[in-house]
Amino acid sequence: MHRSDVLIVGAGPTGLVLALWLSKLGIRVRIVDKTSTPGTTSRALAVQARTLELYRQLDLADAIVEQGHRVAAANFWVKGEAVARMPLSRIGEGLTPYAFLQVFPQDAHERLLIERLETFGITVERNTELLGFEEIGDGITATLLLPDGQQETCQACYLAGCDGARSIVRKTLDTGFPGGTYQQIFYVADVRTSGPVANGELHLDLDEADFLAVFPMDGQGRVRLIGTVRDERAGQTETLKFEDVSDRAIKNMQVKIEQLNWFSTYRVHHRVADHFRTGRTFLLGDAAHVHSPAGGQGMNTGIGDAINLAWKLAAVLSGGAKPGLLASYETERIAFARKLVATTDRVFTFATAEGRMADLLRTRLAPLLIPKMASFETTREFLFRTVSQITLNYRGMPLSAGVAGHVHGGDRLPWAHDGEGDNFESLKCPTWKVHVYGDTSDEMIAWCNEHHLLLHVFDWRPAFEAAGLGRNGFYLLRPDTYVAIADNSSDPKVIERYFNQQGIRPFFGRP
Repeated sequence: MHRSDVLIVGAGPTGLVLALWLSKLGIRVRIVDKTSTPGTTSRALAVQARTLELYRQLDLADAIVEQGHRVAAANFWVKGEAVARMPLSRIGEGLTPYAFLQVFPQDAHERLLIERLETFGITVERNTELLGFEEIGDGITATLLLPDGQQETCQACYLAGCDGARSIVRKTLDTGFPGGTYQQIFYVADVRTSGPVANGELHLDLDEADFLAVFPMDGQGRVRLIGTVRDERAGQTETLKFEDVSDRAIKNMQVKIEQLNWFSTYRVHHRVADHFRTGRTFLLGDAAHVHSPAGGQGMNTGIGDAINLAWKLAAVLSGGAKPGLLASYETERIAFARKLVATTDRVFTFATAEGRMADLLRTRLAPLLIPKMASFETTREFLFRTVSQITLNYRGMPLSAGVAGHVHGGDRLPWAHDGEGDNFESLKCPTWKVHVYGDTSDEMIAWCNEHHLLLHVFDWRPAFEAAGLGRNGFYLLRPDTYVAIADNSSDPKVIERYFNQQGIRPFFGRP
């Protein structure tokens, strides 16, 4: 019988990232998908700054920045004119190494992940469908339908459902998926175009006409159109063609279609599963939460789920932590998913609302407010922090403790950079580590050496104070670079007590 440590169902970005991180950490994975080939069309485009930061641990960030497209600005249109422009090329400057909006289509993203996964000897098993599973003793027994029509029974220590909004894993668990479905039908079209919107920037129509967003794919006129289908055609999704879509917004934004590469329609849902974990089975990505495309959050949130779960599964499977660590996955990720669904719902409702008042807000008030808001650095910074997911934190949760400087346990470690260096360089290794900014005690140095815990002591510099880091204390960092402990002391017993209380041995298996 085929055995693996983790059986991953679904080979979209979430499942692929989970497989990649686990493989990097020495865990035996098996990843299956019922489709015959990777996707060739996609709605997900944005790769947020927090995702790129974490991708440094697998040497993926540079490849995505090189192969993708950096969006210089967002333009807002009303009644056939561009009424406001918000620069984006340096919107997050000083906050992250990736202070911009990066477009990298999901299909290209998946191909890159598959290539990297194959370097670990792992291949996605295509045309392979999960029929059912059950938890028996200390593992999962699953039944798979293979490409040749035969059924296979396999075993795994844990099962990860990364199989999308219609997840068979979630349905088998009988986990609730409360929420709703927006009334609008959406379309997405990959086209070659000319005109003002072919300048490599993002364009959004605020008019009372159909909602339309134009996302640049490159600087040579290839764009992705995302719009609504209203009126009577909204009920014809099975037969709807691009020619049937209302062209009011397209004409208003002077979009000249030269070539249609592909077109599809879909409905948008806003739902969060009641539970992200049941026993040895976990839900990730769209299987756990779906929401509007506002802010380009969906794919990035699923990737965040995968990275959060990967290091915890690896710790438990390698003997470096007690199984109780896995309970923190749902606690940390479900809180963020619920907040995200509520936030994107408000933005989405404003952007697509119909009626005279909604039209006035979008066409009269928004064009006045957007340029003024964009002129304030604090407003731009708030927008970037929110959309880029660098403000996502796990404060007040079981794995988070303490405060030092302006940094709390559970926060993402702030980025600090000047002419002397970058404190994120040391984060590329996905292990526990300690950061000290300033001086530390001989006891801390000796304890970390004795227990093979990586210790990085940075000479104090103004850049650290500007980033909100505390001087002469310490930060214990999790493998996913979030702060576990922020403490003003240099006492290693604080770390020792933390690991004992959490049932974690971070140095397990090290020489």
